[in-house]
Parts: sequence; C-alpha cells; structure tokens
Amino acid sequence: MSLKDSFTKEEWFRVMTGPGRAGAAVVAASPSGLTGLLAEAQAIAATIRESVSREGRTPLMEAMAADLLGTGPSRDEIKEMQDDRAKNMQEAVEQNVQAVRQAVWLVSAKASPEDARAYQDMLMQVAERTSQAAKEGGFLGIGGEQVNEKERDVLAELQSVIRGTVTTPEPAALVTPGPDGSGNSN
Repeated sequence: MSLKDSFTKEEWFRVMTGPGRAGAAVVAASPSGLTGLLAEAQAIAATIRESVSREGRTPLMEAMAADLLGTGPSRDEIKEMQDDRAKNMQEAVEQNVQAVRQAVWLVSAKASPEDARAYQDMLMQVAERTSQAAKEGGFLGIGGEQVNEKERDVLAELQSVIRGTVTTPEPAALVTPGPDGSGNSN
C-alpha cells in the first residue's frame, strides 16, 4: 500500500492542490498586472517542482512527484472536487487559505511527521517565493515594493495555518479544523 492510498481521491486532490492554493492566496491578496501574474505563476510551479524533485525527498514528496508526472484527474473530476468560484479577491484569498488549512490537516493526520514538515515547508516556500516574484504598485516596473502589506498579511495568515503559530488569536484560528476543514467534528 502506497502513502497515496491513505487518502481518498478528494483528499489527495486537496493535498496535491495545496501548494498552488498557497500561492494563489498570495496572488489574490494583491493581483499584479499580466507580467507580474506570469512571474508569480512561474514561481509557484518552480517551487513545487523543486520541492518534489529534491534529493532525499520524503515518501509524500515522492508520491506527489509521481502524480505530477502521471495522468491527473479528468476535467469533470476536477470540477466536481473544486470549490465554488470566488465572487471577489477577498473571497478568493479566504477560499485558498481554507484549502491550505484542509490540506495541512490531511497531511498531518495521514502522513508521518517528516512528511508533514516537508509539506509545510513546501507550502511556505511557495507562498514566500510567490510574494517575491513581482513588485506590487509602481508604474511600468518603476517604484512599488517587492512584498506589499496585503501580501505580508496573507503570508502571516498562511504561516499561522501552516505552522500552527498564531500571533494574534482569532476565534476561528483557535478552532481545530475537522477533516472537512470546517472546525466541526461531525
């Protein structure tokens, strides 16, 4: 039995899409122009590729690498497993952070502590590299800042979700998410 077999099809989809969702949360926090979006998308893909290709990778990273090289779910299966479309950027941030929370919970519950650490490291690397991929603000690449306040806020929220560190306790942050990520145990 492989590590992947420990997860249902939907759970594995959540694990596999977790890194992209971490990057997407940063992108949605402060959308860039076309050039910036391309740079951020490249940062997400490159970081995931590097994480699953590393020498000495964990069994989870090996399973993810094999899946990335194999045949993924069909378009219909993806539509079935995806969340509803966000109505605005704030909702997109919230949906992506929630998806990351669910993925972290699943990996922590069903994989080894070593796998969970490697997965958490990958999620944080994706988020951090995405935030640094393009300058925000400015005009035609002049001015702006590498990581703006909105991105810093989302990075802090992701840090809390991924590492379990809460600097300012919020009621929702104190609830341990259940398998569906809702905080409900039933």
